[in-house]
Amino acid sequence: MDTTDFITIDGFKHIRHQQEVFSEEEMIKRSQDYFNYNTKRRSIRDFSNKEVPIEVIENIIKTASTAPSGANKQPWTFCVVKSAEIKAQIRLAAEEEERKSYNERMSDEWLDDLKHLGTDANKPFIEKAPYLIIVFKRPYEIDEEGNKHQNYYVNESVGLACGMLISAVHNAGLVTLTHTPSPMRFLEKILKRPSNERAFLLLPVGYEAEKAYVPNIKRKELEEIMTLY
Repeated sequence: MDTTDFITIDGFKHIRHQQEVFSEEEMIKRSQDYFNYNTKRRSIRDFSNKEVPIEVIENIIKTASTAPSGANKQPWTFCVVKSAEIKAQIRLAAEEEERKSYNERMSDEWLDDLKHLGTDANKPFIEKAPYLIIVFKRPYEIDEEGNKHQNYYVNESVGLACGMLISAVHNAGLVTLTHTPSPMRFLEKILKRPSNERAFLLLPVGYEAEKAYVPNIKRKELEEIMTLY
């Protein structure tokens, strides 16, 4: 490597980065094409049990791991569940928490806001989808001596990684759903995760069913979500 390709800051090497640059015309086209593709993405509850190559799941997770994170701590673990037995355990525990939420925890306003989505406490997709990806956040790390070392901006970092994961699922021609049965501590127990991990998000991943239905909803217009100063 040529010496002009890196510099040293406070004793740490920084290597030169060169972002690919496009013409304005190409930028507009690429950004519009990317939007057009992503606006087709929907949260899907009707899954096929068709097998998905594990290499696809691995590439999706590798893509998620490129997300920025506080102090580059990368405070996440992605647990991939293929086992039918474990998926059945997760569904049983998730539906138990969901029934409590629908019957006791959710306010009338919350339940009313959910009606147009057609959701309930039954979560068959947990067993039907060929894979579950359970994302865990790591508030701190534990070294070999048992000492704790803090991670930073953990929720923000893991949230960014999940967004990139969802986009990667869509890019692969697969579908997913963000599922957050609350509380989710049962996932830590079922998967026997270490004490420094907390369940953050559960995503079933696979092909959509031959007949999949989604609510007839629309996204907000640009002027509703963007303000230019």
